[in-house]
Amino acid sequence: METDALGTQYETRTIALRPDAEGAVTATLVRRAADRPSDTAVLYLHGFVDYFFHPHVADFYAGRGFDFYALDLRKHGRSLAAHQTPNFCADLGEYYEEIDEAIRLVRAADGHSRVLLTGHSTGGLVASLWAHDRRADGSVDALVLNSAFFDFNEPWFTREVTGPITARVGRARPKTKLPFKLNPVYGESIHSSARGEWDYNLDWKPLAGFPIYAGWLHAVRSGHLRVHRGLDLQVPVLSAASSASYKGKSWSEAARTADSVLNVDQIVRWSTRLGPLVTIARIDGGLHDLALSAAPARQRYFDEIDRWLSTYL
Repeated sequence: METDALGTQYETRTIALRPDAEGAVTATLVRRAADRPSDTAVLYLHGFVDYFFHPHVADFYAGRGFDFYALDLRKHGRSLAAHQTPNFCADLGEYYEEIDEAIRLVRAADGHSRVLLTGHSTGGLVASLWAHDRRADGSVDALVLNSAFFDFNEPWFTREVTGPITARVGRARPKTKLPFKLNPVYGESIHSSARGEWDYNLDWKPLAGFPIYAGWLHAVRSGHLRVHRGLDLQVPVLSAASSASYKGKSWSEAARTADSVLNVDQIVRWSTRLGPLVTIARIDGGLHDLALSAAPARQRYFDEIDRWLSTYL
């Protein structure tokens, strides 16, 4: 374990993974222990064009007696190497290798008997699929989703006609670069160099995102279709989303109090397909990453988690 750049309370462990077509692959597990020994841990999964840089989230869980872990997935953040295509995958199941190992370390090596899995955006999608596929193992005891990426925020024709065509290209030629980019409004709304209050590494999380490839789109669309058909999560799930979406392609002040990445009504719609015990929370004023919202909305989000935890964990 090494001390992380977030400070002396944070340790990192490099997880060696099977090499892929681009070469060596690793993931990075970040740990922040609670002030007193705990048998309960939280494992956090970030989103696309993202990594863990949220000490206030770790503090929130540690303050409730949970040891906190965050996983920088392969080709993201601390795990991104110069020879790799940033954030690329051709199948979301590729991430299962590092999640499996992280859970093993949290449970077997560090001795935790209960694990709460939490995921933001694409991390919420991956967490949901992984928890469904590993449900017989009893690997996690509950799931918290922060603006889970369950559908593309595009008009019907793009989702149902153009999207499937592009996904077929992704199966055959996964490294085909697509002619569109992420909306930069969200990056502007959170980073301190623009209009936000948060500081993070722009090499790992650039304001305009990374290039999008057909293989990644195919992987995500395949994951969406599995959620839409219905999963069978047998643990309690909290799915939180903003109360509003921001649909503009350029900046306005409304972007400070809405999700400028996803359609929040889609999040709510598809969350009901996760399993029999799903709680949905709508956060007024919430950004796409609810934990990066302005202080009042951020506190509402944490309050909802507190209330849910008191009932289910």
